[in-house]
Amino acid sequence: MPPISLLRAKDDAAKYGLDPEVLLKLKEKAMGARGVAYCPYSSFRVGCALLTADGDGTIITGANVECASTPVGICAERCALGKAKTEGYDKFAALAVATDISPPASPCGMCRQFIREFCDLNMPIFMYDKDGSCVVRTLEELLPMSFGPDDLKRGEVREEL
Repeated sequence: MPPISLLRAKDDAAKYGLDPEVLLKLKEKAMGARGVAYCPYSSFRVGCALLTADGDGTIITGANVECASTPVGICAERCALGKAKTEGYDKFAALAVATDISPPASPCGMCRQFIREFCDLNMPIFMYDKDGSCVVRTLEELLPMSFGPDDLKRGEVREEL
């Protein structure tokens, strides 16, 4: 897989209704966030960049942060989404994740479910490897037959079957 080029970015951007320059900036931000990951135990750096759908090109970043008590750490994707939500953003246009391995790694199962809570199923997720090569899938492709907020009737108790 060759690194993403401006031509490839234009094709991917057009497919998902994004500006190619914004897509390249999203990639750069994800790769930059990877550089500040705190992963002294696994040495597996992950950076995430989340493009808000507010129309002004706001990008929120996050990185994985490990802890000696393993389950207490947080993945880059959940870090970025948590920051975005607490900064008042509710709608998202795309997510990029960058790792140091090849081929690119996708968000883990826990992150896929977390992303599902806040993002549309047709939102693209751009996954970059150590060389900048990219695989892109929609959230629905990564999490088929997902369970999300729309599956719950808020405030109503369901009758037992």
